Order: sequence, then C-alpha cells, then structure tokens
Amino acid sequence: MKNLTWSNKIVFITNSVFATVLLLAYLVPYISPKTVSSIALLSLIVPFLIVINIGFSVYWLIKLKRQFLLSAFVLLIGYNTLTAFYRVSEKKVLLTDDIKLMSYNVRLFNIYNWKKENKNETLQLVKGFIEEKSPDIVCFQEFLTEFSSDFDFKYKYVINNQNKKISNFGQAIYSNYKIINKGTLDFDNTANNAIYADIVVKTDTVRVYNVHLESLKIQLNKKNFGEKNSEKLLKRLQTNFKKQAVEVEKLIAHEQNCNFKTIISGDFNNTAFSWVYRKLKNNKKDAFIEAGKGFGKSYDYIFPARIDFILINKDYQINNFKTYSVQYSDHFPIMARFGID
Repeated sequence: MKNLTWSNKIVFITNSVFATVLLLAYLVPYISPKTVSSIALLSLIVPFLIVINIGFSVYWLIKLKRQFLLSAFVLLIGYNTLTAFYRVSEKKVLLTDDIKLMSYNVRLFNIYNWKKENKNETLQLVKGFIEEKSPDIVCFQEFLTEFSSDFDFKYKYVINNQNKKISNFGQAIYSNYKIINKGTLDFDNTANNAIYADIVVKTDTVRVYNVHLESLKIQLNKKNFGEKNSEKLLKRLQTNFKKQAVEVEKLIAHEQNCNFKTIISGDFNNTAFSWVYRKLKNNKKDAFIEAGKGFGKSYDYIFPARIDFILINKDYQINNFKTYSVQYSDHFPIMARFGID
C-alpha cells in the first residue's frame, strides 16, 4: 500500500470492499433465508461482483502491481461459482436416442400485452417453436390452461394454480412418454407451485418435477423496483426469500419419499448462487454446467440472469444443453438432452 499513489490507495480500498462482499456471497448457498434472510440478497448480485473483481484484477495487472492477487485469490476460491456463471465450451453429443426435456415460462402467452402479439398469436409462435425443436417432455410455467389441447403430445398433466385473479393460470407437463402417475404440491399463500409426473422412459421410470418458486416481484423498469421506497423493497425481498425456502423444503421432503430417479426443472426465481438452488441441486447435475455454453441467460434482462434450470439425476448422461433466445416471453426456453441406458 505504501508504494501506491493516493488515487490507487482509494482504488485498492474499494477493491478490498468488493472482494470481501464476494467472499460473503460464497456463504449464501449454505445459509437458509429462514435463518438470515438479508444475506440471501447477495445471491442476486454475484454476477456483478464477479465482473467487478475481474475488472480490478485486470486493472492491477495493467499497472504491474501485486494487488491483482487480492481479487484473483477471491475468484480462485470461488472457482465453482465461476463455472455456474459462465461456460467456455459446449458439449455437442447429439444421439438419436437422447431424451429431450424443455422448460419454458411462457408468461401467460402475453395476455397482458407486454409484447405486440395477442395471446393467440403468441400461442402460435410458441407452438411453432415447440414443434420445430420437438422435445420429448416439456415443462411449462405460467401456462394458460385454456390452451391445454393445443400442444400435440401423447400425454399431459395440466393444472390450475391457486390464483384468484386468473382462473385458468397454471402449469403443465407434456410428454411423448407414458405418464403413469401425477400430482401437485400447492404452496401456501401464493399462486406458485410445483407439479410432478412419473414418466416411463425406456426401461426406467423418472419423476419430473415442474417447479415455479415464489417470484421476487422485482420490476426492473420502475423506481425502487416497484416499491415506494428501498426499505419496503428490502422487506419484500426478505419475505419472498423466506417463502422460497419453505417451498423448497416442502419439495425436498416430497422428493425424499419418491422411489424413482428425479429431475427438477422450472423457474426458480433465483440464481445458481442461492440457497434454494444448492438445496434443489443436491446430488443432481445442472444441465447448463454439464453441457451448456456462455452465460446461459434465461431471463430477458440486460445482465445475464440464469433463473431457469434443469437439474438431472446424477446417473444420467447429459449430452447437450441449449438456451433459445426467442422473444415470446420474458423468459427464454431451455432444453437438455440426456441419455438413459
């Protein structure tokens, strides 16, 4: 420090603050929001913290100063976090007997006119996309159940959520493989929920969970993200993080009573740096980390937000993962290809 100019001393102090915050963020996946809800907020800014610390390292390297080691060391400690943030290479093993599973939050087919197309036009766009990519199994979130007959699959499970404002709002699982059992896990005091279907795939039976966790209700285009002030925003976020934790605990308890291998997919409304993601992933493989490329951005936001996931039983081989940047919703559809022996 003593060999630095005053301006560089200020830069290093700022660097130290961001490095410390990133270290704290590494703890977030291990602390339940029910215990300390405020720390869960860090899960939302980990991508920013990573980019900022990379920037500081580059700055000091250009200056030929050993201070680059601070952020470099913190980034190295969180190597596994970096792999969840960005993938350099894509796995492209495309086998004819792959199982193709897609997850897609369709945002009610645009019934509130966020985009220029009306709901029927949006339906046709989504339907055409699904037909083109021909997944074997599709998990829809924020689905309009009035369109339950519009998708051409052999089997389906479509259900309304507990939503008083939209009576035909729900979730759906479509499959070209036989569904032998199905059910719902309704969450308390919310319209969000999880549904599941036991699907016979080749010689195996797989339980597929379609999950839509509590929304954080962040309105990016409004002051204080849709709240009157920052204090109310923080209180709302903390409340919703706690709700997510309760929902995840209910789902995990349900999954533990299942005798089949399981896959969890859907809209987690949280990032890969959160407690809810770590608990749901458990001993599964994140299809993006195994076979994806780039940031895996699944939400239409200026920064690469990945809040939609496909988590696959560790015994299955993941051969490919794609995020499709079609603009029919505020989410992008994701699809994994995996093999069952």
